[in-house]
Amino acid sequence: MYTTLLVVDDDLDVADLPANTLSFEDYLRDYPKLHENRIRIINLCDTRRYLSQGYYCSLLAEARRHDVLPSVRVINTLRNGDEQGIWIKAERVDQEVFRDEKPVRALICMGEVEDPRLKTLATTIFQQYPVPLLEVTLSADQGNVLILVQRIGLAQLNTEERHFCWQVLGEYARIRWRKQSSRKKYRWDLAMLVNPQEASRPSNQGAVSRFIRAGRRLGMQVDVVTAGEISQINQYDALFIRETTAIDHHTYRLACEAEQNGLVVLDDPDSILRCCNKVFLHDAFHYQKVPSLKTLVVNRADPSTLDQLERELGYPIVLKLPEGSFSRGVFKVDNRESLIDKLKDLFKNSALVLAQEYLYTDYDWRIGVLNGRALYACRYYMARNHWQIYNHGVKRHTSGNFDTLPTFETPRSVLNAALKAAAVVGKGLYGIDIKLKDNHAYVIEVNDNPNIDQGIEDKYLGEELYMQIMSEFLRRLELRGAQ
Repeated sequence: MYTTLLVVDDDLDVADLPANTLSFEDYLRDYPKLHENRIRIINLCDTRRYLSQGYYCSLLAEARRHDVLPSVRVINTLRNGDEQGIWIKAERVDQEVFRDEKPVRALICMGEVEDPRLKTLATTIFQQYPVPLLEVTLSADQGNVLILVQRIGLAQLNTEERHFCWQVLGEYARIRWRKQSSRKKYRWDLAMLVNPQEASRPSNQGAVSRFIRAGRRLGMQVDVVTAGEISQINQYDALFIRETTAIDHHTYRLACEAEQNGLVVLDDPDSILRCCNKVFLHDAFHYQKVPSLKTLVVNRADPSTLDQLERELGYPIVLKLPEGSFSRGVFKVDNRESLIDKLKDLFKNSALVLAQEYLYTDYDWRIGVLNGRALYACRYYMARNHWQIYNHGVKRHTSGNFDTLPTFETPRSVLNAALKAAAVVGKGLYGIDIKLKDNHAYVIEVNDNPNIDQGIEDKYLGEELYMQIMSEFLRRLELRGAQ
């Protein structure tokens, strides 16, 4: 159970503040306490000045192992920016906000904002800069929106703004108390990050339910959360990402934040970084002799490059953007004209493009690997009338059929290639895509956050697949020890 405390500067009158408010001096003098509940500190002191009471409040909270917002790292990040704040850009803001064509000021409290048109923006900013109180100033700039993000202290708020903050903070504490007191006590708390709006989710609802059930059997409370709901990552012991990952994306930021806070994370930031960029994988495969198809990295579409591609790869040629998932960003070209057109198009999005020899097979192997051990094996057949597993150009039959096999019935060359490729990336949960031709295995790519759907990848192992994955969380948590 958590005790939530609001800490304010000593010179602030606390008479009209919520009952769980205390001054910095009280926090300095009275804590930590013997046999105290888990403490959550919401630091409302002014943190704009280095070595201020606000700075020391977060510093002491981290030393006392109290969960705190903002963290010292975030304070320093904001302090190291512009003296007047940090400027960021946003493209999608309701233009009605700028009806008067004047800069718009808004107060963000724990990711909440009074103007509903700014709700999504406030959530995004709070995820990037988890600070209890932020002031943002929005200015329209040639179709984009420039946003000045600044810290703000309680003393600078008017009466209406304070009332809004107490409502938000009171609701925050109330919800968390109710949640903690109404459920069975588990030793570990795990957040499973999902996106219900995602078209191609890594796990369907049946798989999510089975992960929850397996976690509880092992003594872990599993909370299914979205990016907008996970404002304070350090209240959890582990993070399981079941949303498609990308580098310039909240999945990567949350993985980094979770790892920095000592959580067990699947997949970890290094795995996301390595798997999400096919240039890294190609280079690593080459130097560590992982069997793979011949691949060239190109940065121009000049005649000498085109000649080299035709000479070394021949048509058809497969072109890939370095970042992409579920067969997106992958194209097949059959002649020089389409090669030139597609390369020029892809170079608009990336400085580098991968060109790979084409090898058709009726199906691709997918080997699920966790911590260097093969868990499951699937054969994914090509989509109807298409050369890939996924066909995003049609509304129906977007993917082909599948077979799920025990790993001991998988060709040895496929398993060996999968384990070697996984070792290049790390010790996380990966799906290794492999083509098999004439008993030769060729690794296509390593996917972090691989598909695990009820009725497909679990077809052979059933509930045991979920137990094995959650058992790995438990093993890592036990190694880490109780926080």
